[in-house]
Amino acid sequence: MSGPEDKPATRVVGAGRRREWTQGIVNTPVWRASTILYDDVADLRAAAGRDTHHRLFYGRRGTPTQWSLADALTELEPGAEGTFLYPSGVAAIAACLLSILSPGDELLLVDSAYDPTRSMANGLLRRMGITTRYYDPLIGAGIADLIGPSTRAIFLESPGSLTFEVQDIPAITAVARERGVITVLDNTWATPLLLPAIALGVDYSVLACTKYVVGHSDVMMGSVTAAPGRFARLRDTSFQLGQVVSPDDAWLGSRGLRTMAIRLKQHQDSALRIAHWLEAQPEVAQVLHPALPSHPGHELWQRDFHGAAGLFSFALDGGDEASRAALIDTLRLFGIGYSWGGYESLALPVDPHRYRTATTPDFPGPLVRLQIGLEDSDDLIADLSHALAAFRRARG
Repeated sequence: MSGPEDKPATRVVGAGRRREWTQGIVNTPVWRASTILYDDVADLRAAAGRDTHHRLFYGRRGTPTQWSLADALTELEPGAEGTFLYPSGVAAIAACLLSILSPGDELLLVDSAYDPTRSMANGLLRRMGITTRYYDPLIGAGIADLIGPSTRAIFLESPGSLTFEVQDIPAITAVARERGVITVLDNTWATPLLLPAIALGVDYSVLACTKYVVGHSDVMMGSVTAAPGRFARLRDTSFQLGQVVSPDDAWLGSRGLRTMAIRLKQHQDSALRIAHWLEAQPEVAQVLHPALPSHPGHELWQRDFHGAAGLFSFALDGGDEASRAALIDTLRLFGIGYSWGGYESLALPVDPHRYRTATTPDFPGPLVRLQIGLEDSDDLIADLSHALAAFRRARG
């Protein structure tokens, strides 16, 4: 097994591989179970009365297959206490927020948040009597002015998954700690390899493991990693909600995790090359990538992040819905679809103005979001060049 002194690329290979779970096999086997059998009634009674964390009790409480992946994700977040797995990223966000919030509480939610998170706040949480206020992603320490007597949690997403604003995480978490407010970060874009969220003061770090952890576009999964003192309530709430990930999916997640560091590096290198190329194209008005010096949050990205992912957006120079569609429809190597983080490249029309309420994003033309996969970047650039020509013709 790897240790805390090892670098992230080493830890991602060895994390979670306890010998009592692997039994000497490189990969933790798939332990499928619903019923667990006991030696006698006394053994059954004893099991019901003790902590079932990492103990076989009933299949819904997990087996070594799920525990191995959860432990690996905990080991990747320096200073974390524990991780719980969920059947999707949205399920992870829901369980996390439900473990924190009660009727009458207020949630401060970043205006650039993933749309299903907004939908949850405006739907499920509202029906439970929980109020949500949206805030400017660039607010930083100014978040203090929004915290009221009923504010219980602050939800961050950095960078935002459509417009890629980089939040000042240390400033926000410092204010939250002073005021007794819990912080939750959607860390899917960076993963703990590129952004050590718990070390920056975040209480709960959420991943849509569907993306970079799994890495192959074939499993839905989420996780929440908790800071010290925060895990027990998260676990208890998740047990009460009946949340569980199948051992087969957890095994696939563990297998994807082992190559995540090298995949992220390739995603980063190709995406940056393409982002720089796009900046030089006359049809492109702006490229929204935190690692570019031209990006408004670049300094914060340099300070807090250890690298960049493969997801970013760009704004076209003029045009409309039809000309943007002509661009995307012309692409040969980019699929059209939701999600990201897999080995394949994707392109998607995005319209943040439809969702934002606290801020008004203003761009010179329609936005296109790109997920840069593991294809050769020369081929992807050639494909984008043909698509931009189609946009130019359609725009007139």
